Amino acid sequence: MNTPQTAGLAEAGDAPIYAGLVEERGDVLAEVRRTAEQALREAGPALDFSLIAADAG
Repeated sequence: MNTPQTAGLAEAGDAPIYAGLVEERGDVLAEVRRTAEQALREAGPALDFSLIAADAG
């Protein structure tokens, strides 16, 4: 029976192909996750329209 993988790096025995790719190319998924989190942090203040609504009242 297949069990879902937890987030993060896979153990070498759990997913040898993925572990080999991470070793060769780096952990692309982790890098994408970090980049997306950074983009959300930077875009958050630019997309915060709550001050506009407070100024209108």
